Amino acid sequence: MQQFENTVSTIADYVWGPPLLILLVGTHIFLAFRLRFIQRYIIKAIELSLQRTNEGKGDVTQFGALTTALAATIGTGNIVGVATAIAAGGPGAVLWMWLTGVFGIATKYSEALLSVKYRITMPDGSMAGGPMYVIERGMNKKWLAIIFAALTAVSAFGIGNMVQSNSISHLVEETFNIQPWITGIIMTLLTAVVILGGIKSIANVCEKLVPFMAIFYVGGCLILLVMNYSAIPDSIMLIFQSAFTGHAVVGGFMGAGMKEAIRYGVARGLFSNESGLGSAPIVAAAAQTKNPIRQALVSSTATFWDTVVVCAITGLVIVNSGEWMTGLRGAALTKAAFSDFHIIGPIVLTVGLLTFVFSTILGWSYYGEKAAEYLFGPKIVKPYRVLWVLAVMAGSVLSLPLVWSLADITNGLMAIPNLISLIALNAIIVSETKKYLWDGKLDEAVHE
Repeated sequence: MQQFENTVSTIADYVWGPPLLILLVGTHIFLAFRLRFIQRYIIKAIELSLQRTNEGKGDVTQFGALTTALAATIGTGNIVGVATAIAAGGPGAVLWMWLTGVFGIATKYSEALLSVKYRITMPDGSMAGGPMYVIERGMNKKWLAIIFAALTAVSAFGIGNMVQSNSISHLVEETFNIQPWITGIIMTLLTAVVILGGIKSIANVCEKLVPFMAIFYVGGCLILLVMNYSAIPDSIMLIFQSAFTGHAVVGGFMGAGMKEAIRYGVARGLFSNESGLGSAPIVAAAAQTKNPIRQALVSSTATFWDTVVVCAITGLVIVNSGEWMTGLRGAALTKAAFSDFHIIGPIVLTVGLLTFVFSTILGWSYYGEKAAEYLFGPKIVKPYRVLWVLAVMAGSVLSLPLVWSLADITNGLMAIPNLISLIALNAIIVSETKKYLWDGKLDEAVHE
């Protein structure tokens, strides 16, 4: 069994190796230039994202779709993933993570645009969309759409469910000495109450939970930075210098070159914001919107909040604490950095992780459900939801190194069919953007 786990872990490292990272970053940069740096519309996009009006056909408001996508995206990667990047790549990884988020905005915009354009209305009146429909209807490649949907339906149980419930149960055990099975039962019941009601129920909860958890966590991090404000200028300088020169051995830190800073910063940034993976556009397709561009702009803000804001501020807290030099890694490094600030630090970290993880379980349940629905039809939805709820309990009590690795593999492979569709259909992305955004018709509805 150990040999099998090692093999799967090696495959996961290969999947998330240079070829996929280059493909993802290359797509980010290509689309950013192709769309005349769409990032310049971020203020307009944020304004649109805060509107909760019914703008047209769809299951949830634009804000509901955004918060559901943010719920799935903002997770352990924003806290533990950032620490992993800094431990392996040095402080410079924070800048490369941030730049990945900036360029990833263009990819997130493009994914959502295509998903709204090619979405369909199901027999019950609900919306269905995402890369599988884009690939089938836009590229006429049903076989590739099936591959994407299958990878998404499987990947959801790993990255969006079991590894999340496992993280939360162990955190609660360490912090409050509560047994994992107790946490598992509570999480399972809460998840069941929300997801059995479908996307409207999920979006309703996420609209309330996501703003709270983001404001609480970012606010808490800002307090920690203020408490150690004198070190901030040096920390920022260190992040920029290390990004282009690497960082020498210091304390328990083993040292990292510029190559490591780029590799780990980019990899964790991509893993955190999910731009290019094809997950977030599935819920974007459910949004009530006048035209594809409005929802595309709204969806693009998810990458801005996730990486440009939350990951960056987590990275600054960890670098500012100086704990990255002790040789600690991952969750241990994050915990040490936040524990330096007695009482406030551990509370911010614990509440942040609890809410981040629970929201991820809710958001990813919808992604997996819609992928399964594409493969097997509406009849699979209820059994999938029941299985999802049971998996939350299983993840809480099992040891999951194998599940982590399998989730990494399917999660990474999901991106390939999605990126192919974005590159193949880039002319349509540009023409739709010109029609509604560049020609000043953003308020115009689609005529069907």
